[in-house]
Amino acid sequence: MAKTAKQASGPANEAWETIKSVGSVLLIVLVLRVFLFQPFTIPSASMEPALYEGDYIYVSKYTYGWSRHSIPFSPPLFDGRIMGKAPQRGDVVVFKTPRDNRTDLIKRVIGMPGDRLQMRDGLLYINGVALPRQAVPPAGRIGYGNDLRFTETLPNGKQVQTQDFGPDGPLDDTDTFVVPEGHYFMMGDNRDNSVDSRVPPEAGGAGFVPAENLEGKAEFVLLSWKPGSSLFKPWTWLNLRGDRFFHRLD
Repeated sequence: MAKTAKQASGPANEAWETIKSVGSVLLIVLVLRVFLFQPFTIPSASMEPALYEGDYIYVSKYTYGWSRHSIPFSPPLFDGRIMGKAPQRGDVVVFKTPRDNRTDLIKRVIGMPGDRLQMRDGLLYINGVALPRQAVPPAGRIGYGNDLRFTETLPNGKQVQTQDFGPDGPLDDTDTFVVPEGHYFMMGDNRDNSVDSRVPPEAGGAGFVPAENLEGKAEFVLLSWKPGSSLFKPWTWLNLRGDRFFHRLD
């Protein structure tokens, strides 16, 4: 009987050791995801030309501190941010959209608390001043035909490339937006193909984004696949954009 009991305990001990090993790995992954970094896949062209559909990006979770949205499923454990730091104008940021506090979006920080923003004939005005921009020739892939590209200079001197269809799109003329304290105004670089802070949450947009909803700063592109490709579809692996590997984001 003692021998039988010993034999029975062997598989049980082995199963328990496996469970502990798997649990340790999952705990490490969770800690890394919450505190350090998280990968995201870009599902649309709203941030072209900075990000293409199919880019697989690295997002730092520590740059702006941590909130409940840093944790999977955004549990209501606390309010605000721990060791919070304000983003810089022009940062590319992943955040939870305020309309449901679940959906991840990625846009560029354009408006800071207290700013007044407006689009007029396709030009962006911040605090009554039109942002300088210069037309640039298209380079590489452009997602939707003969889009126009510009180098736009933000008030802090940061230059970003934007892309749009022309000055008469539905989001090229807007009312004036005044950014509340503790919130940010987000815009996609692909100005006529981005549902961002110019669109209110009740209409499916982002609206003003609370600081608490920031998840992290997009740092660089790890890998990039052409649309329709996937890491889980080995037959599509040759559809890689090799020139975008480890591409640093502005």
